[in-house]
Amino acid sequence: MSSWNLWWWVILPYLALATFVVGHIWRWQYDQFGWTSRSTQLQERRLLKWGAPLFHYGTFAAIAGHVLGILVPESFTHWLGIPEETYRWFSSVGGAVAAFAVIFGVAILAFRRTTVPRVRATTSPVDWLALLLLAVVIVLGVIPTLGINLFGAGYDYRLSVSLWFRGLFAGNPDVHAISHAPLIYQIHATAAWAILAVWPFTRLVHAWSVPLWYLWRPFVLYRSRVPARPAEPGTSGRRWRRIGARY
Repeated sequence: MSSWNLWWWVILPYLALATFVVGHIWRWQYDQFGWTSRSTQLQERRLLKWGAPLFHYGTFAAIAGHVLGILVPESFTHWLGIPEETYRWFSSVGGAVAAFAVIFGVAILAFRRTTVPRVRATTSPVDWLALLLLAVVIVLGVIPTLGINLFGAGYDYRLSVSLWFRGLFAGNPDVHAISHAPLIYQIHATAAWAILAVWPFTRLVHAWSVPLWYLWRPFVLYRSRVPARPAEPGTSGRRWRRIGARY
């Protein structure tokens, strides 16, 4: 293992993971009031109602695809009887749909954030950095999904990138596997752990504040009332009186 590979595929990823964990703990301890998405819905709604659902639902689908492709070993899908060709086409088509949803969502949100002055004024420099890294990760994920796996000869990243990524959590990252992966996959992986490093210091922390308690909270009851005109003076036993008069 060369010193470059050791630094790039072992030390830096662990530093990013450590920053991810410690940064969230620090943020929760010292900035709970800032633990929010800092919604700008009041500043602009028309673009937000299209960009936010596309981005969030596309992201959820992309994360599910990465969990299946990165964290689930290839031997498991073989055990289920899923041929590699079928898995590749299924993951490529699903990944393409999710990627286009994320791309259009990010494009709308980026356009909104750069062209609407009131929204742009609420954007911090670290938010711009997170948006830039997200765009890089998305583009670098679309290129191999479409160009290599869907329309190209295909590449089994589960024998290289997946082994390295799972090895990080097992304390034994396979540097040889990731260092021999195509360059586009290496840059994509690098951008991914760069996002993990800046995540705790951006509005991305709101991803962990999913209101699951909504699933079992009591229903809120709304009762309608028939509007009635107020009683006229004198009809309820009261009459107009001069100020200061005695009863």
